[in-house]
Amino acid sequence: MGRKYFGTDGIRGTANRFPMTADVALRVGMAAGQLFTQGDHRHKVIIGKDTRLSGYMVEPALTAGFTSVGMDVVLLGPVPTPAVAMLTRSMRADIGVMISASHNPFGDNGIKLFGPDGYKLSDENEAEIERRMENGIFDHLVAPDLLGRAKRLEDAGARYIEFVKSTVPRGLRLDGMRVVIDCANGAAYRVAPTVLWELGADVISIGVDPNGFNINKECGSTYLQKLSDKVCEVRADIGIALDGDADRVLVCDENGKEVDGDQIMALIAAHWQQSGRLSRNGVVGTVMANLGLERYLKGLGIELLRTQVGDRYVVEKMREGGYNLGGEQSGHIVMNDYTTTGDGLISALQILWILRNINKPVSQALDVFEPAPQILHNVRYLNGEPLDRDHVKAAITDGEAQLGEKGRLVIRKSGTEPVVRVMAEGEDEPLVKAVVRQIVTALEAEV
Repeated sequence: MGRKYFGTDGIRGTANRFPMTADVALRVGMAAGQLFTQGDHRHKVIIGKDTRLSGYMVEPALTAGFTSVGMDVVLLGPVPTPAVAMLTRSMRADIGVMISASHNPFGDNGIKLFGPDGYKLSDENEAEIERRMENGIFDHLVAPDLLGRAKRLEDAGARYIEFVKSTVPRGLRLDGMRVVIDCANGAAYRVAPTVLWELGADVISIGVDPNGFNINKECGSTYLQKLSDKVCEVRADIGIALDGDADRVLVCDENGKEVDGDQIMALIAAHWQQSGRLSRNGVVGTVMANLGLERYLKGLGIELLRTQVGDRYVVEKMREGGYNLGGEQSGHIVMNDYTTTGDGLISALQILWILRNINKPVSQALDVFEPAPQILHNVRYLNGEPLDRDHVKAAITDGEAQLGEKGRLVIRKSGTEPVVRVMAEGEDEPLVKAVVRQIVTALEAEV
């Protein structure tokens, strides 16, 4: 049975349009609050947000929902998603909430929920929240003397900064390293430059002037050109790009060349294996991980396990198998020795630490493997099920036949925005491009 509100990463949509309305946010707060109000202690929820204008609508609606069922609310203000996960555990909260649409444009927003262990909620918990939202939600309001209270935590950013720094050796210093950091005008616009500065780096910050509308707008990990240009302009050693809620990271080398999450995982995996830190001699990736990464890891005796796309599925596989490193090509890097979700800033510090240890420029250190030709194209659609159309199915079947055993094809609907992602990979780059083009053409006929 399909779900009405939740997708692959919480609830997400256009702000002030269903399901991202104040009414839905109110109901989420009430339903989630009811579900996680267990025991006799005073119950508490942590709420953080990014810098979108619509956060001012969603935050008070959630607060009203939680307080109406007796939960106290701690408001963090703009902080990264992983900060919410960390503080939920640190403050012994019953639930954590992040208001963000991650890498999406400002007009979208979302609600991500974390359990008391700091991990994103299970499908079962999300389904139960939906059931409660639709059935007698107003029957469980508390008496006036039991209403929750709301307060702001003024030092949330400072707590997160200290946590991030604790994930690398105390003696690590970045003196002499010039770093450009692009915060996407998002949730990390204060904390990320501060962490790097406190560790001694020469920091050049961009994407640190949020105005409610410019989050992810031609900046951040979804648009690396501005970062690349700035790295070359100031002759930086490295460029680091976060996304709107700072749970992912991508990099530019000293020449402005872009580096994706696969190369980052390869670097960390090799270094961790050498230092005895890589658990189970395996790395968890997704179906989008490049074949070149798989071959490189295999050469080191490291297994690459693949999941469906989505950092929550990567985390689930890591927890099931006891792996401590996983991630996605898009820059979600999960290191569960430290975190319960992707953390762009902690991942960036791991890269910088390794660079200090191996004493190589980024262009050498993060050119780990030769990627197989891989083409990804996103096709936006308006409604319906574009992958169910007969001529689209025929184009996909024909593409699979053309690639045969020398390549692979991954076609999927995004769980966070109305697009179909078409990815083909293989040794024959012209063929890969042709296959993607024919499938995209078929899909665009439905737009």
